[in-house]
Amino acid sequence: MNKLSLKNLKVEGKKVLMRVDFNVPLSKDQTISDDNRILQALPSIKYILDTGGSIILMSHLGRPKGKKDPKLSLQPCADRLSELLDIPVFMCPDSIGKDAEEMAKALKPGQVILLENLRFYDAEVHPDKEPGFAKALASLADCYVDDAFGAAHRKHSSTYTVTKYFPKKSAMGFLLEKELLALEKVLHPKRPFYAIVGGAKVSSKLGILTSLIEKVDALFIGGAMAYTFLLSQKVPVGDSLVEENEIITCKNILQKAKELKIKIYLPSDTLAADEFSENANIKVFSTKTGFNPPWQGMDIGPKTYQVWTENMHDAATIFWNGPLGVFEKEAFSKGTFEIAKFLSTISAETIVGGGDSVAAIRKLKLENRFTHLSTGGGAALEYIEFENLPAIEALTDAIE
Repeated sequence: MNKLSLKNLKVEGKKVLMRVDFNVPLSKDQTISDDNRILQALPSIKYILDTGGSIILMSHLGRPKGKKDPKLSLQPCADRLSELLDIPVFMCPDSIGKDAEEMAKALKPGQVILLENLRFYDAEVHPDKEPGFAKALASLADCYVDDAFGAAHRKHSSTYTVTKYFPKKSAMGFLLEKELLALEKVLHPKRPFYAIVGGAKVSSKLGILTSLIEKVDALFIGGAMAYTFLLSQKVPVGDSLVEENEIITCKNILQKAKELKIKIYLPSDTLAADEFSENANIKVFSTKTGFNPPWQGMDIGPKTYQVWTENMHDAATIFWNGPLGVFEKEAFSKGTFEIAKFLSTISAETIVGGGDSVAAIRKLKLENRFTHLSTGGGAALEYIEFENLPAIEALTDAIE
């Protein structure tokens, strides 16, 4: 993580091109339903403004696939940021071109511009198709700051290619720095170190499962992916979501854990429903015997919660990624919420790898009870797996 920090970048009197992650959830009326990602960018933004710099912010929002979509405009983000900073945030109607050039040229110290959604251009996601896009972005400013951890695993124009136009002047923002420092606690943990991995698919978590098994003292697997693991051990799982082509993978992971003498905890019981509905009939089954159709697993059961917490209470470090059930539906949310509540009470370093796990914690208003809640699930998992990310690698090295 030996990269140039914003605090060591000369920003006074400079125009700073800053990549942020304002990929916030929008309601149907185009209002922001959760402004956390904007809040997380404030320390870097305020520092630059207080130090006498001006800022040209850029971000993506949603997946417009290279086409302009008014429903995915960053205007609501400009409005919200203006409220938070208590100064005007000038919204540029484009991300490159005449408007962007003229607004950047007129920018004075202490002022902020937000460029329109980068992904309105296909070149943002595919820099090789149109390398001129990154060059046009770079032409607007004197130096570059990346504070978009949630996009740091992408080799995109605004996170990767743009840095080559700012030799010795590409720095990491305070959020990016904070994220990496927190994840170092997972890469070099205090022990005992336990990991909880949930979510729907083994295939999407294969890299992190393989990586964690080399690092943890025990691994707890929940969510729908647990049913593929159970099926690999010939436990009947009814109509639960399973990935038949990952059964061998699960067997191999369990075998590897056995060889390394790492304990893997699968659910002891499961809360199942006879259909995917809030009004479904619900029953708890032991995973020693399993269950048959039409039952399908929706959440970890009470015995699992008891066994897991008994075996996690001595933790020094815990990493959690992925919900343990279909927590969006109240009937199937208890497992995820109870584990969140338990983790909020222990003295261990608790690092949560973004996504739905963080959403569950925020829903319970427990975010201040955790060591770190990552703003980027995918980026967090890749950093733990590879100990680097493309956007970080592209930044200027710190001076020794």
